Amino acid sequence: MKKTSIETILSHDGKNAHSKGAVVPPIYQNSLFTMESWDDADKTFDDRVNNYIYTRGNNPSVRIVEDKLAEVSGGESAKLFASGMGAISASILSCIKKECHVIAIKNIYGPTNNLLESYIKPKFDIETTYVSGTNIQEFKDSIQENTTLIYLESPSSVIFNLQDIEAIVHIAKPKGIKTIIDNTWASPIFQKPLAMGVDLEIHSCSKYIGGHSDVIAGVVIGSKKDISSLFTKEFELIGAKMAPFEAWLLLRSLRTLKIRMDQHQKSALTIACFLENHPKIEKVNYPGLESFPQYELGKKQMSGYGGLMSFRLKTNDLVKVKAFFNELDLFQIGVSWGGHESLIYAPAISYLKELNKEQFEGMGISLGDMRISIGLENAQDLIDDLNQSLALI
Repeated sequence: MKKTSIETILSHDGKNAHSKGAVVPPIYQNSLFTMESWDDADKTFDDRVNNYIYTRGNNPSVRIVEDKLAEVSGGESAKLFASGMGAISASILSCIKKECHVIAIKNIYGPTNNLLESYIKPKFDIETTYVSGTNIQEFKDSIQENTTLIYLESPSSVIFNLQDIEAIVHIAKPKGIKTIIDNTWASPIFQKPLAMGVDLEIHSCSKYIGGHSDVIAGVVIGSKKDISSLFTKEFELIGAKMAPFEAWLLLRSLRTLKIRMDQHQKSALTIACFLENHPKIEKVNYPGLESFPQYELGKKQMSGYGGLMSFRLKTNDLVKVKAFFNELDLFQIGVSWGGHESLIYAPAISYLKELNKEQFEGMGISLGDMRISIGLENAQDLIDDLNQSLALI
């Protein structure tokens, strides 16, 4: 019987993954795999992408998760990495060459920006043009003869602007320009970029896919051709491999991914509405709100919404901002998101360290901007926590 629903795909691991009827596949905690003969070894090395030789390449525990992530995302193949930045770095490196040109949106993940500007640009003489991403003409006007990559993150970091994914792909493909998207915010549950023609889809599995704040991991999903090429070059040579135990933890988390995403969405919508109507909040950035400027585009290319949002306090007085920030009880202070616990972070803390003044201002961030990740607690309890803290400003 063919599995068609996301819930069923995520809940079943396949008979080949089991050992003697175990309902949970074992952890293959080994560094290498032996072969039966000279000819067997010779044949195995002819196809390193699909065979088990050394866990820096493939491992059965890791492959189970890769196959499941590829299936639920609508991709042909996937490769897990030891971190989201491992996946991002390998993906970008696979699509660039010396003296080429990259187009990226302004509000990308901070370390991705650092990779492009502080590492790739000076080492390989590669220029990046940054666009807001909200106007398709920006992409058209930015393409150069040596453009090889358009890097997307929809919704984007901090302000959650969307990009029209299908329209961008329509521009890129005829010119042979690769497209990469960081799809962590929506997860493979709520957005399918590969079905819209994107070449490579990235997730920080430390977020919703892991979901328990106990795993650091990343994944790249795409065609067999692209992932095979990435495997034999960027993945094998950089060595950012996924450990078997972390893969096993991800497998555990995937079984509840759809259920968790539904709850994150439900609570986030409730809290976003509360914030939008609060007198001490200037604005809320959340694609699930009907007041969000790109709400219709979100409905077109997403089937749901994650639990990460931002809002701006009606003050830039640092004393008041800190009072609100420090008084929260249920919202813990942390840089990550997507776990079972609710978190708050002020983007200005890190962005002022990672970006220069012009870049910071160009991202449209102020001292009063707050980013919150809605976990799995009771939504009313979270609202009460926010309300008591907002009373201080």
